[in-house]
Amino acid sequence: MWRDALLVAAKDLRIEMRSRVVANQVLPFAGLTLVLFAFALDADPTVLHATGGGLFWVAVLFATVLAVQRSVGVESSNGEAGEGLRMAGIDPAGIFLGKSAAIGAQLIALEAVLTIAVAILYHLRIQGVAILAAAAILGTAGLAAAGTIYGALSASSRVRETLLPLLFLPVVAPVLLSAARAWQLALAGHPGPGAAWLRFLGMFAVVYMVTGTLAYESIMEDG
Repeated sequence: MWRDALLVAAKDLRIEMRSRVVANQVLPFAGLTLVLFAFALDADPTVLHATGGGLFWVAVLFATVLAVQRSVGVESSNGEAGEGLRMAGIDPAGIFLGKSAAIGAQLIALEAVLTIAVAILYHLRIQGVAILAAAAILGTAGLAAAGTIYGALSASSRVRETLLPLLFLPVVAPVLLSAARAWQLALAGHPGPGAAWLRFLGMFAVVYMVTGTLAYESIMEDG
């Protein structure tokens, strides 16, 4: 399973490195989202300081939808690609873990750039780095796992581009809330209380990782 996961993750990351969709499209979209938030809030420093963590995670959430759609599109654009993975004897759990890892790696790189953008645009002082990093890793793991599951569920639909957000966004609302609260507390100089939100992020990530590992074969067959 782990060997297959590494193969699938490497495949998806190589495709992304060649296409540069995340770098050329998803990253500019997420950055533009942060800029629009600043305009919408009239560039009020007090408001931006109070909401910077939440706005960061909203931008990450939108970017996740695009990254998942891209991951699904790699197989969906060619109907034989997904069947080829199954015919090659790739473990379905390995496919799930590999695609989740590839999405997660892309999101972590995106979040690193967006963190710098948030600090510059919103004049935030980056502190509580340990809590920020832990929330980013756990939140990203949950988003990537849930996105891979719901991406596969919507893959066979003719309206998968609009169905995926409808399925995905309500489910990951707790991740948005928990990660945003952890970031806000850390940025405000109170990292201690923010650690409590990490437990929820970790629980969410574990639940979706286990669910995807156990159920992805059935999801692929239904698709």
